[in-house]
Amino acid sequence: MIPDLGKYTVTILGSWGVTLALLAALGVATLIRGARVKRALEAQEKRMKKNG
Repeated sequence: MIPDLGKYTVTILGSWGVTLALLAALGVATLIRGARVKRALEAQEKRMKKNG
């Protein structure tokens, strides 16, 4: 299934590995930031309801 990459096998597979790791890190960072923003918005909404 894996094509013969010759002498570039390590370089190409390493590049794929780094790319996938960076994409996974970006996804996790996005989820964490989204949760943080959601909590901040909910807290702001509570403050606005309390004051108004």
